[in-house]
Amino acid sequence: MEFAIRALEHIGKNARVFLSHLSSLYSLMVSNFYWTFIAPFKKGQKGLSREHVSYQCVFMGNKSISIVFLVSLFMGMIMAMQTAYLLKKFGVVMYVGSLVAVSMCRELGPLLTAIVIAGRAGAAITAELGTMKVAEEIDALEVMGINPVRYLVVPRILALVIMLPCLTMFADLVGIYGGYLIGHYSINIPTGLYIQKTIDALVLKDIWTGLLKSFVFALIIGFIGCYEGLIVKGGAEGVGKATTISVVASITLIIFADCVLTSLFYFVFV
Repeated sequence: MEFAIRALEHIGKNARVFLSHLSSLYSLMVSNFYWTFIAPFKKGQKGLSREHVSYQCVFMGNKSISIVFLVSLFMGMIMAMQTAYLLKKFGVVMYVGSLVAVSMCRELGPLLTAIVIAGRAGAAITAELGTMKVAEEIDALEVMGINPVRYLVVPRILALVIMLPCLTMFADLVGIYGGYLIGHYSINIPTGLYIQKTIDALVLKDIWTGLLKSFVFALIIGFIGCYEGLIVKGGAEGVGKATTISVVASITLIIFADCVLTSLFYFVFV
């Protein structure tokens, strides 16, 4: 009986903490929405700084191209090798390009890009904001009359929303090219046939669903990274813990959201 009471107390305590975090995260989302879409059009309110948004776009987009290129290229090559091994048994190896293209645009392109950006940009966001939090720089901004959400959160989330779909399209193309390298030079599929089968297999729905996924993933990475950075406690150790939590939570929610969106796109709204 005592064990059951302690278990219920533990569950209740964790549930209360979870709901508290959920409420705070919701408040951050509402505040971000206000400073993004309402405040810039109100008289006397300061708008977004283009310099801050541009800087974040360069950091999260341009400086992530190399790692996204490598991950997508190797994944396209791996997909081509794996599918070719199976399709050879059925004598339809010419459809390697079709499978690689559909897999990259629907699933692997958005998912892998989001995971890479969560590990790179999401961790950087949490570490940067967390360091500012423990150094009381965020409190100093509030004392100077600068809203931390407008100055720190909005540019980062806006940059992610802009750059992640762009990186996803780049990853799709690179992955398809990686599949072509294996298909043409290893499996000896003619270039014209590979391109034709790729074009025949892809439909517009495969592309826009992948881009919509990347938009949702960008919001997840941005809000989780900023929220964890803004609630850091405990100095340098707290920053390290918050960064770990941010990356793990972002990747977990990305995969969960991917499962939900895939079920909606291809099994509910068909």
